[in-house]
Amino acid sequence: MVKTDEILKQAHSLFTAKQYDKALFLYSQVITSAPTNMEYQIYCLLCDIGHESDEKAQSLFDYFIVAKDENFDEAFKYVTDVVNAFDGDNEKMMQLLKEISHTSVEALNAIEYEDFMELVQSRGSFTQAYQDIMFSTKVAITTKEDLIDFINKLIDNNFNKTAYSYLDGFNEFFSYDEDLTRLYEKLERKNIDNNA
Repeated sequence: MVKTDEILKQAHSLFTAKQYDKALFLYSQVITSAPTNMEYQIYCLLCDIGHESDEKAQSLFDYFIVAKDENFDEAFKYVTDVVNAFDGDNEKMMQLLKEISHTSVEALNAIEYEDFMELVQSRGSFTQAYQDIMFSTKVAITTKEDLIDFINKLIDNNFNKTAYSYLDGFNEFFSYDEDLTRLYEKLERKNIDNNA
């Protein structure tokens, strides 16, 4: 989880420097690996508030950073209550919180795995569909099953470098995982066969 901590640290620095779009991009990266993590959701929400009011966003952020370690539930409730009352626009702000995973997918310019697989069907081949999006869009993976399936398909369709980068990116979350180890071995075998 070291990488996540580093990304969070960087995102916090950008947030306090009032660079909300850049901070949101980094918070979105950590949220795709833990879509139900309420702490990460709060940070994304505060970035949105930052666009409306620096002062409110910064003071809520300062409060949350300190209070979450003492009593997370209380800190979370306080921030969401304040957000609820923000400009009286309850629905808009709470909707943001509920749909934060979609927000993060958009912020990353990513496509959800399910939608990508629909694209594969409509294009008639994984290779064709992946080539369509590979330079402009990321595939957002939120479950281990989808990750395994996606990497297998990347290897089977000769996107070996991309498969390695996905494996390396997720390895810290599933370190010493048998399925990921098997995928590394499959990639190694493929590289040996290709070079033979």
